Amino acid sequence: MGGGDFEGLAALVTGAGSGIGLATAVVLAERGAQVAAFDLDPSMAPDRLLRLRGDVTDEPSVEAAVAEVVARFGRLDVLVNNAGIGAIGTVEANPIEEWRRVLDVNVLGLVRFARAALPHLRRSPHAVVVNTCSIVATAGLPERALYSASKGAVQSLTLAMAADYVHERIRVNCVNPGTVDTPWVGRLLAAAPDPRAERAALEARQPLGRMVSATEVAHAIAYLASPQAASTTGTVLAVDGGMAGLRVRPSTPGVEVQA
Repeated sequence: MGGGDFEGLAALVTGAGSGIGLATAVVLAERGAQVAAFDLDPSMAPDRLLRLRGDVTDEPSVEAAVAEVVARFGRLDVLVNNAGIGAIGTVEANPIEEWRRVLDVNVLGLVRFARAALPHLRRSPHAVVVNTCSIVATAGLPERALYSASKGAVQSLTLAMAADYVHERIRVNCVNPGTVDTPWVGRLLAAAPDPRAERAALEARQPLGRMVSATEVAHAIAYLASPQAASTTGTVLAVDGGMAGLRVRPSTPGVEVQA
């Protein structure tokens, strides 16, 4: 896949100011789509994209963004719900107000955009929604209770939406990245007592031995969104360096183990 498989289609990517969202918006544009980049601060998006400033927790802001996309592009075919925020802590650690905030952004933000976009997606012959989920939806990681709860909801919601809209030929899928080398992760590393050791630990827990790149996730999203994947719906695509399914023995230099 590649080239102009999105030619003539219009896409809206939320959380497109940096990281996975920005990489996805760029990849979709390179493959022929007209792309709107929605973010609290979309200034990092290239000039060729339609930059939309807004907040996924503000319903009028969401509705205005979708209306602007349709007014400018004449259509909406692809919605990428990528906007999200993280949280660190056990179930006891995060204040209830933080729970409300994270769920409002990560889950209800997706709901707001889906509700605003669906009337326009119904008019598209290639309608698709791709949600950015996470490895934490399927693997228990320490100090991620709130974030895991929000992404578990995103995965379940993806499957429910896929079932609800399959007869309208609106496809709904999600990607589950592992630890991605994004500005958010960079800030977490910078705040660690030993950033170098923490980076090494994050890389070591993924069987490939490195963090996932934002561009790798973007290409996975583009696959799920492409008209060439027209029979792919209700799919959860892991982009995690093998983290979800592989249980690899640590390698010992100079030792070869025969099966």
